[in-house]
Amino acid sequence: MTYLRLAYDDQDTTGQMRLDCTACASHIEVVAPPIAPELLGGAPSLDFVDFPREIRKPEITVSDAAAHLASRLHLHLD
Repeated sequence: MTYLRLAYDDQDTTGQMRLDCTACASHIEVVAPPIAPELLGGAPSLDFVDFPREIRKPEITVSDAAAHLASRLHLHLD
């Protein structure tokens, strides 16, 4: 953080932003908690073989009474 950041500047690279955060954390003496590798997980797979089933859309049924009520409404949606 040895530079002046103006409001209209472009974003820095992720490496520079990480260095800035590390400098701030060391200045205010923040110790980062260790992250367990099993908690990191990873991105879910996008392969079709991992999700071979087809998910059907729910069907909406309209009863005769609801259709009658809807037909009696005079809505002007202009």
